[in-house]
Amino acid sequence: MTYALDSSIDTVTFQPLGSDKTMTWKASLSANYTDGMLILHKGQIVYETYSGCLNERGKHAAMSMTKSLTGLLAEILVVEGKLDPAAKVDTIIPELKNSAFGSATVRQVMDMTTSLKYSEDYADPNADIWVYSKAASPFPKPSGDKGPNGYFEYLQTLKKDTINHGEVFGYKTVNSDTLGWIISKVTGKDMTSLLSERIWMKMGAEQDGYMTVDAKGVPFAGGGISAGLRDMGRIGQLMLNGGKINGQQLFPSKVVENIQAGGDKKAFAAAGYKTLEGGSYHSMWWVMHNQHSAFAARGVHGQTIYVDPTAEMVIVRFSSFPSAANSKIDPTSLPAYQAVAKYLLNKDREK
Repeated sequence: MTYALDSSIDTVTFQPLGSDKTMTWKASLSANYTDGMLILHKGQIVYETYSGCLNERGKHAAMSMTKSLTGLLAEILVVEGKLDPAAKVDTIIPELKNSAFGSATVRQVMDMTTSLKYSEDYADPNADIWVYSKAASPFPKPSGDKGPNGYFEYLQTLKKDTINHGEVFGYKTVNSDTLGWIISKVTGKDMTSLLSERIWMKMGAEQDGYMTVDAKGVPFAGGGISAGLRDMGRIGQLMLNGGKINGQQLFPSKVVENIQAGGDKKAFAAAGYKTLEGGSYHSMWWVMHNQHSAFAARGVHGQTIYVDPTAEMVIVRFSSFPSAANSKIDPTSLPAYQAVAKYLLNKDREK
């Protein structure tokens, strides 16, 4: 990667959602507990900063941005004709026949429109996510523990809700780990190995990425990646370039076209994401459907890869925001991203 740093980005101003006051880009970084921020424009690094415990040699938890890489691998397999999105999950994973996932299609898993009795409210200590997390722990289970051991055992216990599959978007991490299982069944490789072979080893990564696993060594396809800031920038640039980086086409451009087209807006609207109104979710990417056709990988506590094709811009943020919900951060980040995109476009026009 080459540098063309622009310190003027710090002074770019915007108006946070729901506010009548303005804020600078620099002020938004501390407001959002930013650990690392990278902006790429036309393939060059125009902004890079680190704070807290992170530096350019460090790695940061990507959290649910991992989901988008799982979705990317699945979409690659779909475009290459190796995975049928209309197939029922139980035809690929017989072990899930009696679970909620058995009757869902692969596409419904990829777009998280499955019907599941499952709560992912991190603020609720009794939510299903904590039972899931206990099952997923890489540590030995306590003596006498009778709960599921590992991701795959837990997924087999989930029951269907009263609505039909495909009707409503529901952000539930268990979909991503089911998709990781589907990927491994179809390719004969776990997600970590496939991601390494298809993407990481070929994109010019400067650091190894790491993936957490459960007690049986199964990768956490829903949130297990830790990586460096610039390497996540390479993922964003790969998406911006339609699967091409460093002169190599790593996967068909149709993959990104499919993702960018988005999913079912009606199903997404039913989920009530106020800061993402008009958006959708497709192949585990958040699609904004804004004027710049932006789309993003997102993770709890503020992790983001934001791709803006119109401005030829990629933004990567690592963050440690105290609240898990990105809805708390969006009011001072989404308009900030759009303001920087506008600034870069205006700068291009002035040249």
